[in-house]
Amino acid sequence: MNICDKLRQGVVTDSAAATRALAAELATALPPDTMLALHGDMGVGKTTFVQGLAQGLGVKEQVTSPTFAIYSVYSGTRTKLVHLDAYRLENARQLEDLLLEEFLTSPWCLAVEWPEKTGDWLPANTWHLTLSIVDGDRHHLILR
Repeated sequence: MNICDKLRQGVVTDSAAATRALAAELATALPPDTMLALHGDMGVGKTTFVQGLAQGLGVKEQVTSPTFAIYSVYSGTRTKLVHLDAYRLENARQLEDLLLEEFLTSPWCLAVEWPEKTGDWLPANTWHLTLSIVDGDRHHLILR
């Protein structure tokens, strides 16, 4: 079973390292120019997931949450990763002012934390991944 099928059925990870490994595996299956919306409450592992995604895309830099910078851009060996944390956005119109399109030169992957803050800005072909905590400290991930 490939990684996308596994994630569509739902996967539970036992550690941050396992979540990063799963994300790195998904990175190898993403088509070029993919937008990935990461849903879930604060502390469920969205940034941890993006760290693994970055590893799988060949990013060598340390990936941290861009909450205050709003977004970060990383160059990987396979593709460019743009990591957007929309938590502090007050409305979807603010996305236009960020000029993200300037950084989306093919091939790219845009990972969006708090996608519900982006209104209808995300295209219909966006991949949606929901993360949640189960059984105390385990993480459940499901791709929609």
